[in-house]
Amino acid sequence: MSEIKFGTDGWRDYMYDRFNLPNVQRVVNAIASYTKDNHGAERGLVIGYDARFFSDFFAKKAAEVLTAQGIRVFLSKRDYPTPLTAFAVTHYQAFGAIMFTASHNPPEYNGVKFIPEYAGPASLEITKAIEGNLIKHSEADTASGEPVPQLVTAIDPTEAYLKLLRKLIDVDTVKKAGLNLVIDPMYATGRGFLTALFKDCSVREIHNRRDPLFGGAMPDPQKDYLGELIALVQSKSNSIGLATDGDADRFGIVDSDGTYINPNQVISLLLWHLITNRGLKGIAARSVATTHMIDRLGDLYGVEAVETPVGFKYIGEMMRTRPVIIGGEESGGLSIQGHLPEKDGILACALMAELRAVTGKPLLATLKDLYTKVGEFYSNRLDIHLSESAKATVLELCKVSPPEMIGTVKVNEVRTLDGFKFILANGSWFLIRPSGTEPLIRIYFEANSNEDLQVLTTDVRQLLEQWSKTA
Repeated sequence: MSEIKFGTDGWRDYMYDRFNLPNVQRVVNAIASYTKDNHGAERGLVIGYDARFFSDFFAKKAAEVLTAQGIRVFLSKRDYPTPLTAFAVTHYQAFGAIMFTASHNPPEYNGVKFIPEYAGPASLEITKAIEGNLIKHSEADTASGEPVPQLVTAIDPTEAYLKLLRKLIDVDTVKKAGLNLVIDPMYATGRGFLTALFKDCSVREIHNRRDPLFGGAMPDPQKDYLGELIALVQSKSNSIGLATDGDADRFGIVDSDGTYINPNQVISLLLWHLITNRGLKGIAARSVATTHMIDRLGDLYGVEAVETPVGFKYIGEMMRTRPVIIGGEESGGLSIQGHLPEKDGILACALMAELRAVTGKPLLATLKDLYTKVGEFYSNRLDIHLSESAKATVLELCKVSPPEMIGTVKVNEVRTLDGFKFILANGSWFLIRPSGTEPLIRIYFEANSNEDLQVLTTDVRQLLEQWSKTA
């Protein structure tokens, strides 16, 4: 039972090892119990899956487990993105969804998560209820009764989802701008969606076949994995590169000269775009690890920036109760006002194409214009591997003996919303946050110049080395 651990968004693990059919059936049974306990059997559950090995197999087995217990099932006709599966929950008025995906993780992983009826990440309360049910199911208790095929409906909500996106995206402006869109779904579930949305525009889609090995790399739209996309964008004028991850809930953006625009920059650009070009009003939600450029832009335009713990479920929860213009995370997830409370990489890519078309100039030029208004921001993240004892020591020292100085700069504030965030007198900050499943510490940094960022990174690493030696 202890082998199944839910993280910030479901359970992920190695296939053929802990992520196997008996364990998957136990998780599905736990979700089935939660569904029946909350009178959701008749409304039913959507089952979605990504392009990984055995994801379709696990989805079909999940349908058998659910229908055997009298729960209606809406089964995806092909591998679909997480945001499309979340949309299907509202479209079919289902009780929730089970999504088989390991997102941007390497091919040897798979995962499963539950998406409740509000079409966003499961809250802590829902996750705890499912985990409680999981404890009740032994390894032998993997199914109950005979499957009922009549309770399964095959679904394809693609057109309805694209119709929603067309309400949120000014496709005509992108077409009139003559943009060359180069799209990379990374052999994964995002195949064809941006191409269909921009069908009347100049589009070239690469890596647009299903490959469970993702071309031999991680389906993670970061600069290191987008070499071919960058080269193609550089070869075309008036271009933009758009990439989505393994389940298309995260994004990667490449400017016309091949410059990778990181998620912190994308969220900042889109906040500005939605305020100034769309006239949206409300608040901006960002995770504790995401750029403070959001705050500076908020100060400039009279928009409150609200900090949340890491995990899009916190942003999604805020989107359900407050008028959030944009909610985003530095890890590459965002959603906007009028959309689902779930991160959507397809939406993010489409919005960046719209922004590029509206401004009529490269993304980097627009970003530099914003820097003149609110200052420059440079960010970085490090994963420091430590023994469990050293990890515990570092966290304890953060709590009982936080540093008053980092190098020659004073620490003005320590925030403990999620991990330990140190705000420095020069405007820089760093966040120390433990991994919940690995013996490592994640450190996020931000400074107002590249030089300050390098100095801050070096000083913090030296501090952690000193602390870990006391373990």
